[in-house]
Amino acid sequence: MLTQERHRYILRVLEERKAVSVIDLTKELNASESTIRRDLNALAKQGKLNKVHGGATYLETRNRVTHEDQVEIRRRIYSSKKDMIGRYAASLIEPEDFVYIDAGTTTASMIPYIEEKEAIYVTNAMEIALKLVHRGFTTYTVAGRIRGITEAVVGSEAEKSIENFHFTKGFFGVNGISLEAGYSTPDIEEARIKRLAMERTYQAYVLADSSKFSINSSVSFGNLNDATIITDKLTETIYEDSTSIIIV
Repeated sequence: MLTQERHRYILRVLEERKAVSVIDLTKELNASESTIRRDLNALAKQGKLNKVHGGATYLETRNRVTHEDQVEIRRRIYSSKKDMIGRYAASLIEPEDFVYIDAGTTTASMIPYIEEKEAIYVTNAMEIALKLVHRGFTTYTVAGRIRGITEAVVGSEAEKSIENFHFTKGFFGVNGISLEAGYSTPDIEEARIKRLAMERTYQAYVLADSSKFSINSSVSFGNLNDATIITDKLTETIYEDSTSIIIV
């Protein structure tokens, strides 16, 4: 794993756990103690964490997200929360639904729990499409360019594909949720796909663990009242008047 990827993983883990030890990080990242200590020292110098004896603690920082981690890194973060959210979201699919599943690790957590084989599924995520097909579901992908970092299909051809559809239900990933920016994500092309699909969805759901609240990412793709949020917990009541929220 590259140094930058390790740094991002460490910061994500600290957001979730608030504290982490050198020993735990060596096991999770398959790295030496000296490597992890260098990582923690570098991040501490950048003002991104508190270095303590034997590990590090979380440092409250800005509430903006402008970068994205590789899928493999994001898949490890908040995995239990994503699993709960995915399980509930999958239970909402009914016979003869025409379902859109957006690219993302939280939306991907739905796949093991989907049981409705009379529904039809459309996705812009190659991994999700393959998993649906292997489970015997009728599945379509949108056409377009595959974006490496998220493995999402994007671009003008993808947009043309989306414009032909009218979904009964749609499940969307998100990088940030806030009163100011609504639903947001770092990439312009992915934001366009999300916006188009959400506009063509009768019942839209945003799947987001609680760490996504009060975060502004670079590009907005929807207002809070455009979808129902499915999350693991709500720590700020300010969102309750802005949208429908399901806590699992």
